[in-house]
Amino acid sequence: MGPTSHQAGAAGRALTADRPDAVRNVVLVGHSGAGKTTLVEALALTAGAVNRAGRVEDGGTVSDYDEIEQRRQRSVQLSLVPVEWAGIKINILDTPGYADFVGELRAGLRAADAALFVVSAADGIDGATRMVWDECEAVGMPRAIVVTHLEAARSDYSQMASVCGEIFGADDPDAVIPLYLPRYGTPGPDGHAPVTGLLGLLSRRVHDYASGERAERDPDPDELALIDGARSRLIEGIIAESEDETLMDRYLGGEDIDLKTLVDDLERAVARGTFHPVLMAAPAADGARQGLGTVELLELVTGGFPTPAERAPLTVTSPDGSPRPDVVCDPAGPLLAEVVKTSSDPYVGRVSLVRVFSGTLRPEETVHVSGHGMQDRGHEDHDVDERVGSLTSPFGKQQRTLGTCIAGDLACVAKLTRAETGDTLSAKDAPLLMEPWAMPEPLLPLAIEAHSKADEDKLSQGLARLVAEDPTMRLEQNPHTHQLVLWSLGEAHQDVALERLRTRYGVQVDPVPHKVSLRETFGAKAAGRGRHVKQSGGHGQFAICEIEVEPLPPGSGIEFVDKVVGGAVPRSFIPSVEKGVRAQAARGVAAGYPLVDVRVTLLDGKAHSVDSSDAAFQTAGALALREAAAQIPVHLLEPVAELDVLVPDEYVGPVMSDLAGRRGRVVGTEQAEPGRTRVRAEVPEIEIGRYAVDLRSVSHGTGRFGRSYARHEPMPPQLADKVREQAEKGSPVT
Repeated sequence: MGPTSHQAGAAGRALTADRPDAVRNVVLVGHSGAGKTTLVEALALTAGAVNRAGRVEDGGTVSDYDEIEQRRQRSVQLSLVPVEWAGIKINILDTPGYADFVGELRAGLRAADAALFVVSAADGIDGATRMVWDECEAVGMPRAIVVTHLEAARSDYSQMASVCGEIFGADDPDAVIPLYLPRYGTPGPDGHAPVTGLLGLLSRRVHDYASGERAERDPDPDELALIDGARSRLIEGIIAESEDETLMDRYLGGEDIDLKTLVDDLERAVARGTFHPVLMAAPAADGARQGLGTVELLELVTGGFPTPAERAPLTVTSPDGSPRPDVVCDPAGPLLAEVVKTSSDPYVGRVSLVRVFSGTLRPEETVHVSGHGMQDRGHEDHDVDERVGSLTSPFGKQQRTLGTCIAGDLACVAKLTRAETGDTLSAKDAPLLMEPWAMPEPLLPLAIEAHSKADEDKLSQGLARLVAEDPTMRLEQNPHTHQLVLWSLGEAHQDVALERLRTRYGVQVDPVPHKVSLRETFGAKAAGRGRHVKQSGGHGQFAICEIEVEPLPPGSGIEFVDKVVGGAVPRSFIPSVEKGVRAQAARGVAAGYPLVDVRVTLLDGKAHSVDSSDAAFQTAGALALREAAAQIPVHLLEPVAELDVLVPDEYVGPVMSDLAGRRGRVVGTEQAEPGRTRVRAEVPEIEIGRYAVDLRSVSHGTGRFGRSYARHEPMPPQLADKVREQAEKGSPVT
């Protein structure tokens, strides 16, 4: 990772790559407010991609350029910022840190080959960031750590580096070690000394940023003492991860290992994902050309992070599921690309951010679009051929035209009208399918209605586009409550979705209380007589039927039995009685919820040779069921969900206590993985409408859960009485 010059030529043009080893794809990971977007802009400034104000040519920012992001002052979507350093194209993927937008983070991880974990020296490391680190470790993704917010009065880089070692290096403390120490300037009035440079532990050189540009010099004696005090541990950590088994013996024997060998071993260990250096970075001061540590960070990315060609071969199938040979990163190979993000542009239409894994994508060619495995999110399987529009490289609000996009690179593709996030693009004569990546299940419901008739006409199209863009959002037309429900990951996710509906698609919706699908059933056997006799001149109405109703086991539905003897009810009218009973059962008999799990037996009745009719016996059947319901208690049944909650061990107690407060029954706990426990419980659905938000609070963002329908069971009498009161007032149960 030797010195490189400032790259000023990257600004104003589309960056292209002609071979995979000239590309690096890196995703920034960290909690909201850690400084990821600020770091992206600092790197873009150092690489010459933006001017000193952190702006691109049209005056916009390089990241967080979306109007929603600017209003909310935080990232809500994945953004791609390509820069160039030392002849290498670096695709920087900036992800939101807020938990509601974890789908954007997952997309960034899918598109990248390495990750930079951004942690704040002032705020520390949150539980969600630890979880993402563990996920990256499980798949062997190369990682490095960048410490930000060094300017904060309470920041302490040395302490933060130690915390990183304890948390991220819990299994291997020698694999998470700083490459640099901070060089402090003169303390200010508050006593806080700013960081003005870096002390290179391997090179034994001082990288001084005090002038606004990086300058190298030899350390003075005090600085050299600090360097040598920390250098031995770094060298031992690098050698421990080296592929040269004799290197440690040579080092311990007193041999001075040359710098090039150490740097080469460091870069190989980082690329393999076995060593995770800790660096620091800060934005450039006013008028400065380079931010603190940005040159060192760019050098690590270009020299230490793997190329796309080093990625393991990808397993693919044909769209029908039959196996196909694994695919490697080769621009001359079969076309294989994936849509990692979908967005809409008011002028261009749908724009797809695509990662090309094999082959070369060209504008105006026809490709095969395959989407499978997302039916549970409201996305239908599809296999279609589509013509690719223009290829562009995004930079803020700008789209810079590309001639091609080779294997290993990313580009935006216009006019793929059917492609959705997670879809596979391949050659039309040799279609392939990649397995979709894991996405969190949206578990926070929001029932919505169109604000006006004009909005109603545009609602379905707007919602369809919204869901196509975001696989962590699910649209449901509930057949039981007849509500349109948008399922999301959290309240901020909901708010952004509604804002996009309004601003992008011109659709205004109103949130309404979310209903749960309650049921009714008989608490005991009862009899009822339905008499519908009317004579008002001319053709009259005459129908009488007598029924018996008895409860059945859960899940039995409505059973109708005919026990009429002697033709008291003509055979032609018995189906009419059943139709009337079932219609009344669907409307409910107590609080307006469907009646289930009863047997209705028709015992007797009367008919008139002239005035009896199908409609009359339907009415009589309904009246008989209502009269029977008035004789005995009618139980309200509420849906019960099975919850599968996964939390760190320290939050098991609070989670179980919270579930108990929701009338939940814990049915079991088990150790799911080291340090994490799985809690299984059954909880009424009425009590978990906001559980996606509440679990995040209880577990400090570290818990996740799944839910599935278990059954309906009787609601406690005191709650059932409240529901009946609400039903009489016309208020839904939420």
